[in-house]
Amino acid sequence: MNVLFATPECAPYVKTGGLGDVSGALPAALAARGHDVRVLLPAYRGMKVSGELGDGIDLPASGPWPAAQLLPVKADNGVTLLLLACPALYQRAGGPYLDSSGRDYADNALRFGFLSRVAALLGTAGSPIEGWQADIVHANDWPCALAPLYLAHARKQDTHRPVAASVLTIHNIAFQGVFELAQADRLDIPGPWRGIEGVEFWGQLSMLKGGLQFAQAITTVSPTYAQEIQTPAFGAGLDGVLRSRADRLTGILNGIDTAVWNPASDPLLPHRYTADDLSGKARNKATLQAQCGLSPDPNAMVFGLVSRLTPQKGIDLVLQALPALLQSGSQLALLGSGDAQLQQRLLEAAAHAPRAASVTLGFNETLAHLIEAGSDCFLMPSRFEPCGLNQMYSQAYGTPPVVGGTGGLVDSVVDATLDPVGGSGFVMRSADGEGFAEALARARAAWTRPAEWRRIQGNGMRRDFGWTASAGRYEQVYAEAVERARPRSYPTA
Repeated sequence: MNVLFATPECAPYVKTGGLGDVSGALPAALAARGHDVRVLLPAYRGMKVSGELGDGIDLPASGPWPAAQLLPVKADNGVTLLLLACPALYQRAGGPYLDSSGRDYADNALRFGFLSRVAALLGTAGSPIEGWQADIVHANDWPCALAPLYLAHARKQDTHRPVAASVLTIHNIAFQGVFELAQADRLDIPGPWRGIEGVEFWGQLSMLKGGLQFAQAITTVSPTYAQEIQTPAFGAGLDGVLRSRADRLTGILNGIDTAVWNPASDPLLPHRYTADDLSGKARNKATLQAQCGLSPDPNAMVFGLVSRLTPQKGIDLVLQALPALLQSGSQLALLGSGDAQLQQRLLEAAAHAPRAASVTLGFNETLAHLIEAGSDCFLMPSRFEPCGLNQMYSQAYGTPPVVGGTGGLVDSVVDATLDPVGGSGFVMRSADGEGFAEALARARAAWTRPAEWRRIQGNGMRRDFGWTASAGRYEQVYAEAVERARPRSYPTA
């Protein structure tokens, strides 16, 4: 198939979270299976892109939409990047969504409405790429979510020419692209679809809701999360919409790039190792302790954490458990950034025990890999987690994780207490301090029994977290979406 993968971020070019990792790995896995995959991505300032550069494709101004260019780049992984160059919208000093002071750009509706619009153009007859039209437009999260709506409108306007089917993936339903309803004019949303059957959401405009109403298929990043978001507790106000479209909703567990996250070949590690020879892991632990200023004690259990520092990630639970953890002789190596109050509390805790707790704010790819490899156990007590990747990295690196009992964490971690033979980590039984403390106690007890711990490590390291199986599931979803797109499949206006 001709697949257009529309995304606001893509590793290694621009990344703020798991979406960037998925956008870097899934298209490559699909291309390896024989599909012609093109990734549509804004040309942000400072992006470093290598590959064969094609001729720019002009996109003339039209209605509310500015003039722009598509810059094709053939990447080494078999995927063609289509960089959407519009300096007025994307060449800015801040990040993809926030300015340099951490505030949302005032024109984010236009910036990502335009990205959605161009994605739809590439799926309709008269595509700006000569000789190429997408069979599938795979839109990711709210910044691309209006693409299914624009495709539905194109299908309604011209029933005689082919229009791509649309798939919308929810990476985190908490982010919905909500703006004033007055933005509908600027976004060229057809009048009949500005109401409850379209983008209207409690008197405002929700890009994500609009996409959910019109997509031929909806996916999210784990089977458990697909069930959770159909409930009021996890649906962020869109659970009713999702229940009404449950027949089109599929949960597909994300994978990881096993060429990048492999302790046997990871170039960022000072010492490499395998499930059959963990001696390099012990040396990485010593390196981690030295680099983080921790006491060089091989008998101290080192807990690692790499995360956004937010309540969602259970960082307050870590702070609550930390005094007892350190009192027991364990250590903590933490890397992340986020909520200012949580950051300050973590820094204060580390200052009180500098040889037992290390807190590094910001992000450092090399340190992230070293924490995964050098820690004995990884902490991820999330209250909700659509998929999560660090728990997969941890298992691949022989670092059994302690995780919240939610979303993709449940789908990717086998609890070693419930399954003593095949277990690969420890799942919290409740999303609170008591549940976290109890899971930590189970992990610490298992660590004191070397044979049992080696078995848990080996179970995790031998699991296959690659993209092959998930890419095959996406192929099935694409085929179903194409079939659904054959008749007119938009809501009645």
